[in-house]
Amino acid sequence: MKKLLTVSLLCFSLSAMAQLTAHIPTIDEVGAGRLPADIAPVKAPFPIPAFKKPVFPKYNITIKGKGTTQTKEIQQAIDAVSKRGGGTVIIPAGNWHSGRISLKSNVNLHLQENAILNFGGEISNYLPVVFTRTEGVEVMSLGACIYANGQQNIALTGKGKLVGPPADCPVRKQVMRQDVIENVVAANKPVAQRIYDGHNGGPVYLPMFISAVNCKNVYLEGLQLENTPFWNIVPIYCDNVIIRGITVNSVGIPSGDGIDIESSRNVLIEYCTLNCGDDCFTMKAGRGEDGLRIGKPTENVVIRFCLARQGHGAITVGSETAAMIRNLYVHDVVFDDTEVGLRFKTRRPRGGGGENLYYERIRMRLRLEAFRWDMLGARMYVGALADRLPALPVNKLTPAYRHIYAKDILVDSARALVRIDGIPESPMTGFHLENVEAHCSKLIQSADADSIHIANVRIYTADSLLTLTDTRNITFDKVQIINPANKIITNISGDLTDNIQFQNSLPAKPEGWTNTTWRRNQ
Repeated sequence: MKKLLTVSLLCFSLSAMAQLTAHIPTIDEVGAGRLPADIAPVKAPFPIPAFKKPVFPKYNITIKGKGTTQTKEIQQAIDAVSKRGGGTVIIPAGNWHSGRISLKSNVNLHLQENAILNFGGEISNYLPVVFTRTEGVEVMSLGACIYANGQQNIALTGKGKLVGPPADCPVRKQVMRQDVIENVVAANKPVAQRIYDGHNGGPVYLPMFISAVNCKNVYLEGLQLENTPFWNIVPIYCDNVIIRGITVNSVGIPSGDGIDIESSRNVLIEYCTLNCGDDCFTMKAGRGEDGLRIGKPTENVVIRFCLARQGHGAITVGSETAAMIRNLYVHDVVFDDTEVGLRFKTRRPRGGGGENLYYERIRMRLRLEAFRWDMLGARMYVGALADRLPALPVNKLTPAYRHIYAKDILVDSARALVRIDGIPESPMTGFHLENVEAHCSKLIQSADADSIHIANVRIYTADSLLTLTDTRNITFDKVQIINPANKIITNISGDLTDNIQFQNSLPAKPEGWTNTTWRRNQ
């Protein structure tokens, strides 16, 4: 009777501890449809500047005279407004057609409601080539449909829509397919000579939808983006970027990423809704040798009140991380029908990695894992370097993930709560997960990880298996696993697996353990 009472009290204690007390947003509280007029103060676990909406001089030019294409008219208006000291170029309601547009300092390009700006599909629409970075490597190619380089105080706003080039157009047909970019563009080749202009039917690197390069004070608000040729919104080497209330639909488009932050700093992304053919919100910092040469990290990024729908990953770090991703804070977001929730990617020859990454108050409805580290990749991209073993010597291109914190997470559905595929010579290190309620088909699978702390977690699952390979120093504290078997089974392998602890948990320990701690040499 005394034993039964003790178990009952433990169950009651665990039930109380595993309850989420923080408010986890629902789908109707986030996304572009909830965009407020003003930017609320930003609080983050690292220093970050105050974000303010830009103010432009009260000088406007409205585009008129619709024709076959308005590239010249739009560009001349932008140039004139910038030269005058700043103001707004207005594209009114209606269907408009254009090639590449270059934003200039102190100009707000504003699309009024029901304005649709359609971009052409001919290579000539995006020539001459411009300096850009594609998949983490610098090249001279088509750039972006809306492009800027070396500008300050630029904006793209309104309730209008951007529509990318049509299907089967030359821009899409002539995309480089020879190999992964680091095997095509030699790292020691001067950037000015890395020209991909489609001449005589030759290959191009696809234009992004919106990309500012080397710019300061970039503001995007309110637009809808459809049918991008490549990644949608890509600030590169920028400082002080605000992206608000953007809606993206690129489902079915390969590499149709939503928002990719490339080697940029001091970034706020809020109230966006992304429905993508690849990752939704992505942090990148250069690829391999070329990324190390540039050496510009992505840092000080806040993502809040956003909605990720379809996509390979809702919030992704990598896989191009050469100069490091650091100081990322994601909070009060919802993932609805996404594949992976929080996705962390690297590859052995790409360098860098991520550190000081913070996630809280997140609701997930997923097809795959809630937390997924994929640090090795596949042979089709990096050859034998994707093979887990043998462990290789650490060098300047060995990536790492460390110091990752997540709390107040509600997983409505997922295939698994955590899956880690680290690198033997560079294990994922320092993952802290607390205050979670999760409904998952599977539990946790980890290879090559160190220092994991999982606390105050309740998991509803049909599974009972924990798979740990070369995973060490992992603690389960106040973890309740509710499954039909009412037990935990461990599959432990690897010479480095050690120090696995269960504290105040239910079941109290896995099947076959003599006590609540497993040590290799016990």
